[in-house]
Amino acid sequence: MSHIAYVNGRYLPQRLAQVHIEDRGYQFADGVYEVMCIWNGAPADYEAHIVRLNRSLNELRMASPASDGALKLIVQEIVRRNHVEKGTVYMQVNRGVAPRAHAFPGASVKPSLIVTAKHGAGPSDSVAEHGVKVISMADMRWERCDIKSVGLLPNTLAKQAAAEAKAFEAILYLPDGTVTEASASNAWMVTPDKVIVTHPTTNAILGGVTRARVLKIAKDAGYAVQERPFTLEEARKGKEVFLTGTTTFVMPVVEIDDKPIANGGPGTVALDLRQRYRTYMDSLTEAAWDA
Repeated sequence: MSHIAYVNGRYLPQRLAQVHIEDRGYQFADGVYEVMCIWNGAPADYEAHIVRLNRSLNELRMASPASDGALKLIVQEIVRRNHVEKGTVYMQVNRGVAPRAHAFPGASVKPSLIVTAKHGAGPSDSVAEHGVKVISMADMRWERCDIKSVGLLPNTLAKQAAAEAKAFEAILYLPDGTVTEASASNAWMVTPDKVIVTHPTTNAILGGVTRARVLKIAKDAGYAVQERPFTLEEARKGKEVFLTGTTTFVMPVVEIDDKPIANGGPGTVALDLRQRYRTYMDSLTEAAWDA
């Protein structure tokens, strides 16, 4: 199976791909990234990922390494060379290579661009059919979670804590108990009267591309939806809790901190939204590159 990476203008086997030791992404986490799902050889919500990538770059005053058109051609070529039918594409942009100093380098330093691909996209449907358990953790991240930065150490610590607890994810909360999101996905709940709730897109969360798609799907299906803060205690007492993400799709949560949500089984709303999202994914064709 092919494993071809794109690194700063070159396509080469991943085992030979290298990044300079003074690349600022390596030394300062001075970079941003995107992960998009490839389904039927086509991207899910490609344009939304590029809009978010450009926003992250702008927020960090970082130049784009390529035009949107050129970047699309690179991503398409990576999908083609890796023969990805169902999988993911990872894109990372760093501020570039310069002698180590905290201040930004001069304008002559070009940003770095790395694009890779993987086969396979997230947990199987059987996992969703049983639902997953999560743990809760204090949100220790910086105050600009709306930027998709490669500085993910708090996220990795939370994900590791979940793994050690044999949980799928870690849901993060603020000192007042407000749930922000999870370590690598957006968090949702369903109230006892079947209102779907998720945190609004402030700087406290990353505006998930899958989150936006599921919001549209839910509204189109006639569900009542609220974008507002909710607490961990409210989620524990809710009718359902679920997660969304690029490779998670829609994932029902059945336990938080070893305590069941409602009857302890996957909720009907989450399962319905997951099926509706899969219908969207299954409909993807080559035209999705331009959608």
